[in-house]
Amino acid sequence: METNSTPKMTVDIGGLALKNPVMTASGTFGYGEEFAPFVDLNRLGAIVVKGLSLEPRAGNPPPRIMETTSGMLNTVGLENVGADAFIRDKLPFLREYDVAVVANIFGETLDEYVKVAEIVGNADGVHALELNISCPNVTRGGIDFGIDPVLARRITEAVKEVAGVPLIVKLTPNVTDITEIARSVEAGGADALSLINTLKGMSVNIETRRPHLRNVTGGLSGPAIKPVALRMVWEVVRSVSLPVIGIGGIMNAADALEFLIAGATAVQVGTASFVNPRAAGEICEGIEDYLRRQGVSSIQDLTGTLRLE
Repeated sequence: METNSTPKMTVDIGGLALKNPVMTASGTFGYGEEFAPFVDLNRLGAIVVKGLSLEPRAGNPPPRIMETTSGMLNTVGLENVGADAFIRDKLPFLREYDVAVVANIFGETLDEYVKVAEIVGNADGVHALELNISCPNVTRGGIDFGIDPVLARRITEAVKEVAGVPLIVKLTPNVTDITEIARSVEAGGADALSLINTLKGMSVNIETRRPHLRNVTGGLSGPAIKPVALRMVWEVVRSVSLPVIGIGGIMNAADALEFLIAGATAVQVGTASFVNPRAAGEICEGIEDYLRRQGVSSIQDLTGTLRLE
């Protein structure tokens, strides 16, 4: 039954209060300023900034992006300005907006993770940390932590000790059982989980018989991975008591709603922003329109309502 009243869109992600469940995905929205001409940043639930390391990072040599059928391969290699420069040069702009700022962080050693968390997690204007233990396009660091339950728990515990804000742990799909990793980081003290990061893939130029990407393999994102991401989110939601943020191939409001119905508390919009810079804002509006049409007064009344019979 359609209602004219405005649905309640607020959600809580392990202590991080958001005005609505739509977040941007790290690595696809820059530091927010790049997309300000195209989307009202105040409309979003949260901006998750480009992954931050202790020192500035140049990333991988090109070619490092390749369009694929219904998706994209990337091996950018976590290029970023570094923790200190982010706080000095990027964060002041974000403080001007009424939007939660989530800093995605990573390192090549446990000690680096902790140092970045200390610096960024206590900066004025950062509302949560997203711990990247799952990036498939670097040769050292994250992915090693993300595929081992013991290491995943250890790094979560270490970062949680120094983080001054809620801690979200981002999980890799490149494992046999993602629920095992999810339970490990829950035991390590994570406040929430985000999943999935990209799937490892590759593409070959048949004329030159060489890989399209300089690094040979890269992370696959976009609509091609949505069914896998949705299945993993559903599995993890049933395995842990933490809020789960769904990521993977969300191009429109209908895609986002699938994740919410499957049990995700919030979603992140990634590759869609490359196709349509206004995507995240349009998805916010689309979810609200859906709730109104369905006569649902609160987003929380929709979350986890998947019917199995």
